[in-house]
Amino acid sequence: MNNHRITNNSHQPADPPAAAAATAPAAGSRPGRRLITALLLTAAALDLTRCGLALATARHPGPAAALITAGLAATALTLCTARGYQHNRPWPAWAALLIGAASAPQAAATGYHPPFTTPDTATAALGILLTVTVLATTGQTRQPAPDTDNPCTISRRPTP
Repeated sequence: MNNHRITNNSHQPADPPAAAAATAPAAGSRPGRRLITALLLTAAALDLTRCGLALATARHPGPAAALITAGLAATALTLCTARGYQHNRPWPAWAALLIGAASAPQAAATGYHPPFTTPDTATAALGILLTVTVLATTGQTRQPAPDTDNPCTISRRPTP
């Protein structure tokens, strides 16, 4: 009787292991996707901070309600865009570009008055950073191929 254990290996020796295949970037994934998602989540947090400040410092309920409604709508759009980036959808790049481009004017609309100075400045800076990041990663769908050219060429001609 043979006491050898027979194991079934699901891949051939030439196949890459499953762990290496799982960590490889997916086809069609965009570089900077995680960074843009983090920037969008930070923008949503800043929008909520500004809503809370508007609620806490409101003197008149009408304008405060308008600011809070606009801030909550911006937060919802930003979170939806971040989720689209997490799921590698094709449309969030445009939405993130628009959110980034609109952040600086939105922050300037309140006039940088205390207590909004810090969130407004952070929103404007984050909007510029988000816009630049989206533009820098647009069109890149995969990692660049390694350069296989040999920079050291040897001439086989005899020297005179």
